Amino acid sequence: MEPYELIRSRRRTMALEVTGDCRVLVRAPMHVTQAEADAFFNRHGDWVARHLERQRQRAAALPPPPTREEIRGLKARAQAVLPGKVAYWSTRTGLVPTGVKITTARKRYGSCSGTNSLCFSCFLMNCPEEAVDLVVVHELCHIREKNHGPGFYALLSQYLPDYRERKKLLQ
Repeated sequence: MEPYELIRSRRRTMALEVTGDCRVLVRAPMHVTQAEADAFFNRHGDWVARHLERQRQRAAALPPPPTREEIRGLKARAQAVLPGKVAYWSTRTGLVPTGVKITTARKRYGSCSGTNSLCFSCFLMNCPEEAVDLVVVHELCHIREKNHGPGFYALLSQYLPDYRERKKLLQ
């Protein structure tokens, strides 16, 4: 059987988790003994095996993580390209951000803060130009519409009527 990491906290129930890096976690209340955690883990051995195999397949299918040099290059390219795109789309939409920042975020391509400052991931530079424009306009639209309600999508489609097709380029 696989080894696992026991994490005790102020929770009421026990839970199993298989992380993206293929670690197995047993989350348990403070009062649970090691023997009780072992028994819980052993009762769910089939579940653990299935989910570990699934995570290993996902990990094998992913490309290797970028090197520091590759990230530095993407960040430099983003700093050269994205402010110009933001300026272009700002004049077309009339939506002006308070600032533009480039990050190395991996979970999202862009965000708009409550103070209307835009953040873009340097990894957006790996996407086609049509998708980059979509993310820029999407975040600019959040200056006026802070959520993803009907008003937001009406505003987005006003500037990019083909936003649905462009979104497919991001996936």
